[in-house]
Parts: sequence; structure tokens; C-alpha cells
Amino acid sequence: MTYIGRFAPSPSGPLHFGSLITALASYCDAKAHNGLWLVRMEDIDPPREMPGAKQLILQQLEAFGLHWDRQVIYQSERLDLYQQQIDTWLREHLAYACSCTRKRMKSINHQYDGYCRDKHNSADNCAIRFINNTTINQFNDQIYGLCELPRLHAQQDFIIKRKDGLVAYQIAVCMDDVAQGISHVVRGYDLLDTTIWQKALIAQLGGNTPEYAHIPLAYADDGRKLSKQNGATAIEVNQASSLLHAALEHLGQQPPKALSTENVETIISWAVKHWQREKVQNIAVKQLNNA
Repeated sequence: MTYIGRFAPSPSGPLHFGSLITALASYCDAKAHNGLWLVRMEDIDPPREMPGAKQLILQQLEAFGLHWDRQVIYQSERLDLYQQQIDTWLREHLAYACSCTRKRMKSINHQYDGYCRDKHNSADNCAIRFINNTTINQFNDQIYGLCELPRLHAQQDFIIKRKDGLVAYQIAVCMDDVAQGISHVVRGYDLLDTTIWQKALIAQLGGNTPEYAHIPLAYADDGRKLSKQNGATAIEVNQASSLLHAALEHLGQQPPKALSTENVETIISWAVKHWQREKVQNIAVKQLNNA
């Protein structure tokens, strides 16, 4: 099977060091397996989108030597396809409208209990939930090994369209992974607990489930994960070589110190040639032990 990986940033801001680590890991894993590396822009949340971020992210990737294969996909251009699938599942009773408030969700600790499943609510001003009939609560991750999630979380009906009318991340990412034939997903550890939901969606879509590998997160000095929400600073193009070297160190790849002063193409070439998932696993184990 051809290896097809992807990097799918949201344009809520420029790439920061944490997202560089994910992009680099997904790129190296794809290229080390003689595969394709695609870029998909997850631009389905306009209120959170930063003007100009889409183009800036692509410019950052190119400046860091991370060149994608095939055309960039923009989810905002696929909204009709997502809605068609949601409408189909509503007709087939594989999804339903949920009127539960934030207050109610908080009262049940955000572990949805199927309260609206048989209420036949109108879709107007409601969220849409997928009927999750999965019986599993564990999966094998290529970095973290066997991952077991709480059954209440793994088997709950989850949102595929938000109450505000915006398409939810879960259905968009799964439809796109199926459409693009994604075989391997390398992404941050913070998305691990949605993997079983995505497996359920992809199965319902009739697609092939990718192999998943979750990457240890990077943290700021104050202990918070590096993210746009936490105000992580953008990666600077004029520091590309040193930042790539630091990202490889975070991934446990043990790049030689002299590599930090080479040009980005040399660094990327070294990274692909010497890529070892086992070294990422070692970092993951250390983080878990220190948690």
C-alpha cells in the first residue's frame, strides 16, 4: 500500500514550534517510507481564522524545506460535501439533532449520555450528533502502543455539526482522509482521544482506517502546551535551521550539533535519512513517566 500522509493545520495563526514539530514528524515519516506528504488547510471555523494565515503557513512550510506533494486542499471549499453527508445520515437515522445546553453537558461532565437520541428534535438551532455504535475503547498507536480510553468517552455520540451551524472537525477530517486515501496520520498527542471516534466515522464512510502515530507535545516554560490558544510565538524563517535542529532534538532523533548551521534542505535530507520512530517512542515514554 502506498504511504500517504498529511499535515492539516488550522489557519487561526502562523505555525509555532509545536506545529513545526508535528509537520516535521509527519513529513519525515512519510518520506522515510517513500510516501507522499499532503497539506490540507482546516479552514472551517471562520471566527477563529486569522486573515492571511493560510498563505503564511504555506510560506513557512516552504521556508523550512517541507514541500508538499499534490494540490493543497481547503476544507472551506468542501462544505457542501460535508453537509450532504450529514443530511444523508440524518435521513438514515445515523445522526440526530441535539438541543443539550452547555450547562447540561457540564452537569454530566461532558460525557454525552444520548439524551436527545430519541427526541426527534428539529435540526434548526441544534447540534448534530453521530450515532456512535462502536464497541471498542482501545487502539494501537504507532508511538504510544496500546491506548485505552474511558468507555463513556469512546462510545458516546459526538458532534459532527455545531449548534452555530459550522461543520465540526470530526466529520471534515474523516471525509477528507478517506477522499485523499490517507494511510498514515502523524499528529499531536492532544488529538489521541478522538481517534476512536474517527475510526467509527471512517468505518461508516466505507473508507480504510489510517495507521495513527501521536507525537509528544512541546511545552512552554510555564508547563502549558505550545498552542495558538496559549499564545505560542510564530516560528521565524530566519531561524529555520536552528529551529529544525531543535525540533529534531525534541523528537529524539539526536541530530549532530553541526547540523544546526546547515541550510534547511541539508537538515531535512538528514532528518529523512535518519528518521526513527523508535526514538520518538522513547521521548513519549519519558513524558508519560514524568507526568
